[in-house]
Amino acid sequence: MDSYQDFTPVTTSTKMAKLVYILYIVGIVFGITGIVGVVISYVYQGDAPHWLQSHYRFQIRTFWIGLLYLVVGIILSFILVGYLIMLFWIIWLLVRCIKGLRLLDQQREHPNPTGWFFN
Repeated sequence: MDSYQDFTPVTTSTKMAKLVYILYIVGIVFGITGIVGVVISYVYQGDAPHWLQSHYRFQIRTFWIGLLYLVVGIILSFILVGYLIMLFWIIWLLVRCIKGLRLLDQQREHPNPTGWFFN
């Protein structure tokens, strides 16, 4: 109990951030949930506390960067290397979401919300 954050109540904004991470994971199979997730991130980003805004920024960037990886993978799938890029996208998305969920459960700010890779 070294921080006041241990006593921070779970707010609607925190629950929505967790929902976005889950929607992104489900979006691997059902793509529309990723779009719903990014809309939620844009809506809740402004009213969230600073530490939670970093998660929303991270989620928004995860969506757009992931979309870029996915589009490149689909285009290059005609020469077979695209399938490796799409596999990378799945692993990349899972790692980012799991790390984000872990930080969110600890009520910690995301350390690098603007990163492109697994941070």
